[in-house]
Amino acid sequence: MQLNFQKMHANGDDFVIVDSRHSANPVTSAMAQRMGDRNRGVGFNQLAVLLDCDDADARVMFWNADGSALDVCGSATRGAADRLMREANVTSVKLRTNRGLLTCERTPTGDICVEMGVPLFGWSDVPLAQELDTAALPLVGSPAACSMGNPHCTFFVDDLASIDIATIGPAIETNPLFPLKTNVHFVQIIDRKHIRLRIWERGAGIALGSGSCSCGAVVNGVRRGLLDNTVEVECDGGCVTVHWNGVDKVFLIGPVQASFSGTMSQG
Repeated sequence: MQLNFQKMHANGDDFVIVDSRHSANPVTSAMAQRMGDRNRGVGFNQLAVLLDCDDADARVMFWNADGSALDVCGSATRGAADRLMREANVTSVKLRTNRGLLTCERTPTGDICVEMGVPLFGWSDVPLAQELDTAALPLVGSPAACSMGNPHCTFFVDDLASIDIATIGPAIETNPLFPLKTNVHFVQIIDRKHIRLRIWERGAGIALGSGSCSCGAVVNGVRRGLLDNTVEVECDGGCVTVHWNGVDKVFLIGPVQASFSGTMSQG
């Protein structure tokens, strides 16, 4: 049996969309892992599955390439929204995720703005393995942690070029302090409205970009008084904009682009 899919990316952060509305959900952990294999499958950082939903335009379930599930993905959410808007010829849709109901809009420039929800800062919300101040964790570099529906750990550094992300990233991702593992980001502040961001993504490794990581990095910067409320986030693959007023919901604005469509055997 064949599984139809669409491959997209957001500044190089690649993801696959499977539209299972009006049909049974064919994606399991094993299937997600097989599709995510860059040598034997399609290859992606995340997989988004569109499902029928009574109170939104679609429900979206997310998978990492290692077959683990996640509650939110900013890039794939933008891609799902773009697909649904084009299909219905509208400029706004609502998506139901494990993070809640997310409103998505197309901006006048064609980018997609996603309401990413309210960040969480409690140690059990991240979650951490023990009660700690999430604004400054007792790790070398004193990173900050938060949850955007998935865990984030942010290091603020003076020189990104000096950081060995391939070594530090997986060590922090799997640190016992994070029972569900964590996304790890390294931030160099250019000015209060502009950061340079490099990412070690949970379950995926070094990523050209990540919507939720961009949000987590800005949120932690605002918490520390280092950033303004609207920040341009420059990742390896391109730029997005994150807005957070310090209290309410986070907004992520950036481009998405279709790469190709295809079919893959489910057997």
